[in-house]
Amino acid sequence: MVYTVTFNPAVDYIVHTDEISVGCVNRSKSEEIYFGGKGINVSMVLSELNVKSKALGFVAGFTGDAIEKGITAKGIETDFVHLDDGFSRINVKIKSENKSKSCTETELNGQGPKIDGNALGRLYEKLDSLSDGDTIVLAGSIPDSMPADIYEKILERLQGKKIKAVVDATKDLLINVLKYKPFLIKPNNHELGEMFGVTLKTNEEIEKYARKLKEMGAKNVLVSMASDGALLIDENGKTHVCGVCKGTVKNSVGAGDSMVAGFVAGSENGDYEYALKLGTAAGGATAFSNGLAEKALIDELLKQL
Repeated sequence: MVYTVTFNPAVDYIVHTDEISVGCVNRSKSEEIYFGGKGINVSMVLSELNVKSKALGFVAGFTGDAIEKGITAKGIETDFVHLDDGFSRINVKIKSENKSKSCTETELNGQGPKIDGNALGRLYEKLDSLSDGDTIVLAGSIPDSMPADIYEKILERLQGKKIKAVVDATKDLLINVLKYKPFLIKPNNHELGEMFGVTLKTNEEIEKYARKLKEMGAKNVLVSMASDGALLIDENGKTHVCGVCKGTVKNSVGAGDSMVAGFVAGSENGDYEYALKLGTAAGGATAFSNGLAEKALIDELLKQL
């Protein structure tokens, strides 16, 4: 079973407008609502790829109820910790189109509820049920009300079990978990450079520093490189490079999470070349859609690779 953890789930409210006039009443042309957060995004795309997962994390209030119902309606099992106070955040994303038809995206992300020690203890109890062969996906930033080293605490707690850990984080948050030998980490090329205080311009440079992360403990290092595709150093030390899929970009939210989901689904039999391709196709399918990737488009894009 794959378990995804989302500390701060959200209702994403997408509003499409003409050019915004600041300080005035503006009216939308259309609206969409999605239920998200990086771990939830991974679960959603795993479901499209016929891989079962259980979504863990924290929810609160009427928005938390909506998030849980929305995810469950997609056939995804949930086991959230329900908080007594506050409400799960709402992220407002305004996509405005000016007279020249170019689009500007403005985001206002909510803060989310406070997570106290009691709630965190309840999450730990749920994580204790993981067993050998399971996969845990830890993705995204950590709310201010939680310990900054929560990823480390979780992986330390799971030590001793044969569990695959997937960590999609940045900078020290990622560096500090390498001692637990995560199955997969997924920085982008800019984040990779920031970790080592360098600017990476070529695939050779990216490969060099990706290997450093592998030497520090990561089993598989997947580096996304935007329009230049992706580079993978697999657990056997082999380098794989994959180009990008062709299509019209409509959406930037969740593409990285979709790549993680595709890789996890594709690596079940240890075929890392296929896992990289499936991850790339899933990431592209989200980028070319208004929402998260759906299986039909993933399958179509996979044929390009």
